Amino acid sequence: MPTADTVLHLPDLAATEALGARLARLMRRGDAILLDGPLGAGKSALARALIRTAVGDPALDVPSPSYTLVQAYDTPAGPVHHFDLWRLDGPAGVVELGWDEARRGIVVVEWAERLGALRPDDALAIVLQSSGDDSRQAVLSGWAERLG
Repeated sequence: MPTADTVLHLPDLAATEALGARLARLMRRGDAILLDGPLGAGKSALARALIRTAVGDPALDVPSPSYTLVQAYDTPAGPVHHFDLWRLDGPAGVVELGWDEARRGIVVVEWAERLGALRPDDALAIVLQSSGDDSRQAVLSGWAERLG
């Protein structure tokens, strides 16, 4: 897989899910995977595939935490906290959701731009953009040593 600031063309949902599965195998305790992009760009699909692979259950129900805001999963790599910050105005609400404790494990964050100053410098940032139908573009920044 290419290094930081890499543009990937994901022609269909299967390619998006394959990227999520690949990233799940690279995750370690303390990691942050930050997902940005407009509504419908594939953030939830990528997060769902990543979590299912990390847990080891391809049929696991991984609902979008749009209303619960955060959902935790036990994985061999450590706890994974899936945040959806769509309904939050900024970082204050993230702290109230247990951000500091969640960072001891692995965090996967949709709408990561709402993290503000809480955004980890060592995160893998992925910006998704829909290209029509199930096709999308992903721009990956970070984790150069793991993605190379």
